[in-house]
Amino acid sequence: MFGKLKDMIKDKFRNIAIIAHVDHGKTTLVDGLLKQSGTFEVHETISDRVMDSMDLEKERGITITAKNTAILYNDIKINIVDTPGHADFGGEVERSLNLVDGVLLLVDASEGPLPQTRFVLQKALNRNLPIILVINKIDRPDARIKEVINEVYDLFIDLDANEEQIEFPIIYTNAKAGVASENMDVESKDLFPLFELIINTFPGPKADDNHTTQFLITNIDYDSYVGQIAIGRLNNGSIQKNKQYALCGIGEIKNNCKLSACYTFNGLEKIKVDSLEAGDIIAVAGIENIKIGDTISDNEEPEPLPRIVIDEPTVSMFFHVNNGPFSGKEGKYLTSRNISERLYRETLSNVSLKINKTNETDIFEVCGRGELQMAILIETMRREGYEFMVSRPRVIMKEENGNKLEPVESVFLDLEEGHTGVVTEKLSKRKGRMTNLQNNGYGRVSLEFKVPSRGMIGFRSQFLTDTKGTGILNSLFDSYAPWFGPIPQRNTGVIIADRPGKVTPYASLAMVDRGELFVEVNTEVYKGMVVGERNRVGDLDVNIVREKKLTNMRSASKDNTVVLRPPKKLSLDQCIEFIAEDELIEVTPVNLRMRKMELDINKRLSQNKKNK
Repeated sequence: MFGKLKDMIKDKFRNIAIIAHVDHGKTTLVDGLLKQSGTFEVHETISDRVMDSMDLEKERGITITAKNTAILYNDIKINIVDTPGHADFGGEVERSLNLVDGVLLLVDASEGPLPQTRFVLQKALNRNLPIILVINKIDRPDARIKEVINEVYDLFIDLDANEEQIEFPIIYTNAKAGVASENMDVESKDLFPLFELIINTFPGPKADDNHTTQFLITNIDYDSYVGQIAIGRLNNGSIQKNKQYALCGIGEIKNNCKLSACYTFNGLEKIKVDSLEAGDIIAVAGIENIKIGDTISDNEEPEPLPRIVIDEPTVSMFFHVNNGPFSGKEGKYLTSRNISERLYRETLSNVSLKINKTNETDIFEVCGRGELQMAILIETMRREGYEFMVSRPRVIMKEENGNKLEPVESVFLDLEEGHTGVVTEKLSKRKGRMTNLQNNGYGRVSLEFKVPSRGMIGFRSQFLTDTKGTGILNSLFDSYAPWFGPIPQRNTGVIIADRPGKVTPYASLAMVDRGELFVEVNTEVYKGMVVGERNRVGDLDVNIVREKKLTNMRSASKDNTVVLRPPKKLSLDQCIEFIAEDELIEVTPVNLRMRKMELDINKRLSQNKKNK
């Protein structure tokens, strides 16, 4: 007969995740594994980073959502989960680690373990998962492999890894060339040593086909034909198509739920099957209103699994219905119903986001992990045809024993020696405290700070300017600490249009010594719209649409030879960092505009007097 559940190991499966700092080559390595396992036919043409399927992932070169694929090697099915390397998408990493029994930790042979490596490794160690260290990009001319391995050992000790976890095997790879070797002196022609190491190091999943069905939903996909598709690992039992099961949600169990389709993964495709066995990563369809963390279990005697626990959000932004003068001209979906439905749909597949309703029906509070996660959501909605406005990000405060607590981040900086002073000064103004300084002796310095999250909003673009684009900045959530007091934000004012119309060359020329413009000549503007950054404190309302009056002495073509400085075009991320508390970004599929919350100058002045 079958042994006890803990002794049942399914040796025909291996479930693994690849974790790393952003841009260390996770997705490229998955490309190589897919190609060399024979998943694609010889005549198929494959794009680079095939797992990064979203347009935004391809453009930014980062992974945003965790995705899984499956390859067959020597009759063993290896399920691989490609995870994001950025802490803002930590919810994706936490979910992914629920699916797997082992982790490939990918580290760049030159850069070594970076802050996000620490973040994702901490999550894996907390779940007690075995680890293989993959040193990638060994062909880099500046590779320093021995030092990097020692840094990884130091990181494991720092994160309180136990003796078993520290005894990890090491393999050296060049993911782009598709080669891997366990010994640096032995040349390899393929990734087969990595395949062998995965199968010999990681155990098969513990699962029993004869146990009560337990399927924990860790991801949700949507198909216009079959509806919601639940993805996850079938921990125990088996699942048959058209059989009835129970859906165990928060505090309620729905019985008699019938599955209309069952899928297993092969390469990048979902393959329809009639039955699914325990230990595999699978997908099912046919049940509506499922949520991440729900369990599909036996209809008669359901046994739900513990729900997935995700770190709390630290940043919130307000999404407003666009009420500006240009409202409805460029977007397809702009009503509060459209926006609330879209935000609700996002929470179904993104567990680290929370949507709170406010006292006003046309404003929604969206809580998430960081500015980047918010920018990705805004950009995705914008491309889908939505038109709305967003406020400046705010940090989410906590109260404990009557004390106000705010989130604090560990900030890791790598910059040239000459820029240390100016960056340290800027961070100390933002209530930052230096905790570590290392001079590597190559003219570059590594700094570590503890800074309140409020102080980090809008700092990234200033940092790049101060370091002339050569600095590297990474930040991680550290803890909550007592409120640090007021932090000075933007130290310049803005130039605001005081009437509607088209921007003229004559008015733009007059602004040269007042500041820098964000808008080109002939751009349509409205009253209260931010058209530039002033070069001193305080806002300036100007007539940016003023025409030059003609006299008998002047001809209409006299100004055609005037050369204007090109305007500074801000990206969405830069707009989010730039705006102040009393400003909004108007987001449409065509344009990004910044504006004051209160468009009328007289009302703004009276509000400022009241606030003083």
